[in-house]
Amino acid sequence: MNRERTIWTAVFILAGCFLLYRAALSPVGMARVYVRPASATQPTSFVLTQASDPRAVLSVPRTVGIWFAAFFTLAIFSFLYRDNPFYRFAEAVMVGVSAGYVMVAGFWDGIVPKLLARLAPAQMTWAIPSLKSNAPDWLALIPLALCLMVLCRLLPRGGWIARWPLAFIVGTYAGIRLISYLEADFVSQIRNSIVPLVVFTQAGRFDLWESVRNTLCLVGVLSALTYFYFSADHTGITGR
Repeated sequence: MNRERTIWTAVFILAGCFLLYRAALSPVGMARVYVRPASATQPTSFVLTQASDPRAVLSVPRTVGIWFAAFFTLAIFSFLYRDNPFYRFAEAVMVGVSAGYVMVAGFWDGIVPKLLARLAPAQMTWAIPSLKSNAPDWLALIPLALCLMVLCRLLPRGGWIARWPLAFIVGTYAGIRLISYLEADFVSQIRNSIVPLVVFTQAGRFDLWESVRNTLCLVGVLSALTYFYFSADHTGITGR
């Protein structure tokens, strides 16, 4: 056993002993979640509380959840020691649960209200009670067709079809972001760079530090623009 492995083994053993000590000798135990009824009129609704509360009861699901969270946290950190089955198990569970959650959230937050509710509003009132039974919006077939074309990338011979919706999505998003970027960042940065080099206070006195600040800002902007200007050879002053 090399020195590094010995150190990490000792660290994990000490951490385990500390956890056992806290769990055995702590007055209220460790990693136990207590809840109490939110109100007398809502006996099935619970809120977190301390163990000293007379109405406190042990919440088994939340306690189990904390222990699962602690286990997966330690399993992820065990990679600092070396690759091991606990880390691979925690990694697989995290990736799988995250992918499942994103898929379900995307379906109920995106496909159902923005696609199915527009194509068949009368049939989707069970999922969205506040939805009005309006006429179907057949324009929603366009994004549906684009989504189906993206899935063609999974076909052995129809992968080229997915290039069209991807090009449309990338181009549209780039155009929208370009306008907002020009207004929010590009134009505002140019406006903030146009500052007077000689600054006077309201009393008419020369403000030395503000003038130095504006001069340094201008020199920095010009230096950065010159450095990243590749249309001319960087020789002479610009090459230094």
